Amino acid sequence: MIEYRMPVREQNSNKGTFGKVLNFSGSKNYIGAAYLSTVSILKTGGGFAALATEKDIIKSVSTLLPEAVYLTRKEGINQISNFTVILIGCGLGLERRSVDLFKKVIKKLENSNLTTVIDADGLNILSKIDIKLPQNIIITPHPLEAARLLRVRLNDVLSDLEGSAKELSEKYSCITVLKTHRTIITDGENLFINQHGNSALAKAGSGDVLSGIISGLLAQIAAENRAGVNKSRNSETGKGGFDKITLFEMAKLGVYLHSRAGEIASEKLTQYSVLASDIPNFLHLAIREIL
Repeated sequence: MIEYRMPVREQNSNKGTFGKVLNFSGSKNYIGAAYLSTVSILKTGGGFAALATEKDIIKSVSTLLPEAVYLTRKEGINQISNFTVILIGCGLGLERRSVDLFKKVIKKLENSNLTTVIDADGLNILSKIDIKLPQNIIITPHPLEAARLLRVRLNDVLSDLEGSAKELSEKYSCITVLKTHRTIITDGENLFINQHGNSALAKAGSGDVLSGIISGLLAQIAAENRAGVNKSRNSETGKGGFDKITLFEMAKLGVYLHSRAGEIASEKLTQYSVLASDIPNFLHLAIREIL
């Protein structure tokens, strides 16, 4: 079995000890994406999760998840510097205001060292605009999103998944998590193929959970680095900053936990009946196996 290691949990701690994630997610047709990505941040061990979204969505999601903090999109943009990790794209929508939001967030990150996870509609927006991404980026496309980003046909991606993943990492100077039956993680040089998961994960919303898991892990590692708990993992890169290997390892761990939680859930619920909202509720069992 591949060795995985969870971030260190210091006992003398508070919510800030385990990092703060700002999640730009959700739109009128994708309320669930906002909830699924945010709850997964906290279930993975992130100390603080703020959802920046539309006002109507705040009313819906806050009743399901009182542990999160809720901001309007404008408030989120203004508070980016207060966070350690940014997640953007889950159910964001493709309306003009969502495209404008994406541009503003990326612009705000231009001179920062914050780590950012881009998923779903964030990737669809990225495929349609000309914008330079900052450093410390993880993208999490499925094959069709990958084809849009590379501006090729879907069959071109499906016929060379590993090559396509590497090409994405080279094009955007990022870590790529290419979601397939056996998800591929690469930084353009190192490449890992996850061997866990099953058809239970082939449900709407599953990708939102994965993005939240990765973001929650990154928040904890950012806090480790800042506090000096684990200087051997990474050199000084500033608030939220990582080297490529750390990003790669946390993406790999996030994919594993997501897929293993899906396997455990399907043992109880069958592969037919697992919902995306079930996956966070089995995360603790996947985590316990590697502690």
